[in-house]
Amino acid sequence: MNKAIIGKKLGMTQIFSEDGKVIPVTVVEAGPCPVVQIKTKDRDGYEALKVGFGKVEEKDLNKPEAGLFKKVGVEPQKVLKEFRLDDIGGYTVGQVITVESFAAGDKVDVVGHTKGHGFSGVIKRWNQHRLKMTHGVGPVHREVGSMGANSSPSRVFKNKHMPGQYGNERVTIQNLEVVKVDAARNVLLIKGAIPGPKGGIVTVTDTVK
Repeated sequence: MNKAIIGKKLGMTQIFSEDGKVIPVTVVEAGPCPVVQIKTKDRDGYEALKVGFGKVEEKDLNKPEAGLFKKVGVEPQKVLKEFRLDDIGGYTVGQVITVESFAAGDKVDVVGHTKGHGFSGVIKRWNQHRLKMTHGVGPVHREVGSMGANSSPSRVFKNKHMPGQYGNERVTIQNLEVVKVDAARNVLLIKGAIPGPKGGIVTVTDTVK
C-alpha cells in the first residue's frame, strides 16, 4: 500500500466516457487529510501514518485528543485513522494528503460500514422465499421453516441461515477504478458502488491485489 486517504460518501451519479458509454460512479469527498502522527518501529513496534479528516471544534474533543492536536500543531480533526504504508519516509507531521495523490485509472480498495437494518428475518437477511400461503401453512408465512430432522442429529447445524442482526459491518470492496479526480472540490469519482450510507466515512487505499 502506497497511497491512502479518508473520505465521506456523498452519493452516486453517472458520467459519460469519451465513446458515449454511461459509467455509474460513487462521489467521495476525500481529504484534505493532515498527518497527525508518524509511528515508527523503534518507538511503537510498527510503522504507520495516523491521519485526520473533517475539522471539528476543540470544545468537542476531550483533553487527551485536544492535547495531541495542540502538540503537533494541527487543527482538530473529527476522524482519525492509521494506514500502514510501504514507505512512510516521505511524510512529515502536519503534511496534508489530498486527492491529487490519486489519478484516473488507479485501482483502489474502499472500506466502509454498511447500512444497519437491525434485527431482520430470513427473507430480508438471506433472501429466502416465504412459505406457501395455502394448505394449512399459516399463520406465519415468513418464518425460517424446517430446522432439520428431530431424531438425528437432534440439533440445528452451525451456520444455518437464521434471523438476526443485519448490516452495520465493516466491508471492503476491492479493485474499484478511479474514473476522475477533481482536485478543486476534493472529490474522487469511483466506478461502481461502495459500502455505507450517504455521509458515511470511508477509506480509499491502493488495491492489495
